Amino acid sequence: MRNLMLKDKKLERLAIMGGTFDPIHYGHLVTAEAVRHQFQINKVLFVPTGHPPHKPFFDVSHTEHRYLMTVLATVTNPYFDVSRIEIDRKGITYTIDTIQHLKKIYGSNTELYFITGADAIHEILTWKDPEEVLRLCTFIAATRPEYHKKDLLKKIEQLRQQYGSKIDFLEVPSLAISSSDIRKRVQENRPIKYLLPEPVENYIFKFGLYQ
Repeated sequence: MRNLMLKDKKLERLAIMGGTFDPIHYGHLVTAEAVRHQFQINKVLFVPTGHPPHKPFFDVSHTEHRYLMTVLATVTNPYFDVSRIEIDRKGITYTIDTIQHLKKIYGSNTELYFITGADAIHEILTWKDPEEVLRLCTFIAATRPEYHKKDLLKKIEQLRQQYGSKIDFLEVPSLAISSSDIRKRVQENRPIKYLLPEPVENYIFKFGLYQ
């Protein structure tokens, strides 16, 4: 009876959306929802980075600010959740460590997807343990409609042949919004309304972020 129950247990799909989220904006949220719908994802887990290896510590807002903004932005979507897994980890945070940890938490009955920008696919071999990263989850490269798909598809095919990796791509129009532009707008006292959820906008001004 126990074995029968295990066989009948439905395979879950978990999508990981990592990022500094400094701040999180509608481009992130629309991308996550588009992936959830397109790939029949059960849950999208937003993972704010702790101390990413590619950015100096002083260039990134405090982890608690970024975590709380992400919670505020996702709280109304029952399919979205936020993890502290990276911001609570000491030292440099690497994608491979996060994926391996989530594998242990969710078990073999959960299929992992990793949402990333198309540019990251071109740089993925510079990541820590890239072969293991590519083996453990399916990558979804989110692109702007005007992105050079020819180069991206060529890179995806190369990675598939070399590592047997599973990589898909999805065009998302709202990816034209960027965190760096929002930060610059705040510094220049220009409006950021409608670029990100209102609770996140209020949080930014309440705590004087990016000024």
